[in-house]
Amino acid sequence: MTFRATIHVMLKPDVADVQGMAIQQALANHNYAVSGVKAGKFFELEVRAESESEARAMLDELANGTFSNPTIESYRVELAR
Repeated sequence: MTFRATIHVMLKPDVADVQGMAIQQALANHNYAVSGVKAGKFFELEVRAESESEARAMLDELANGTFSNPTIESYRVELAR
């Protein structure tokens, strides 16, 4: 089976998001009243696996070391057929 997956990677809450702060400041400089800007990474993949659980295991392995730095980042996997 082929599954479509997305992996969202964000900095953990206790890690300073310097990129998010820079974006927020740039938006404020253009008179946009925004707060709490967070920058992250977004990946779309198609994976082939025998089952949804096999696909999730593969994606968790990829997300936890290849696409994210588990020391400072967390991730969320979304899976669909």
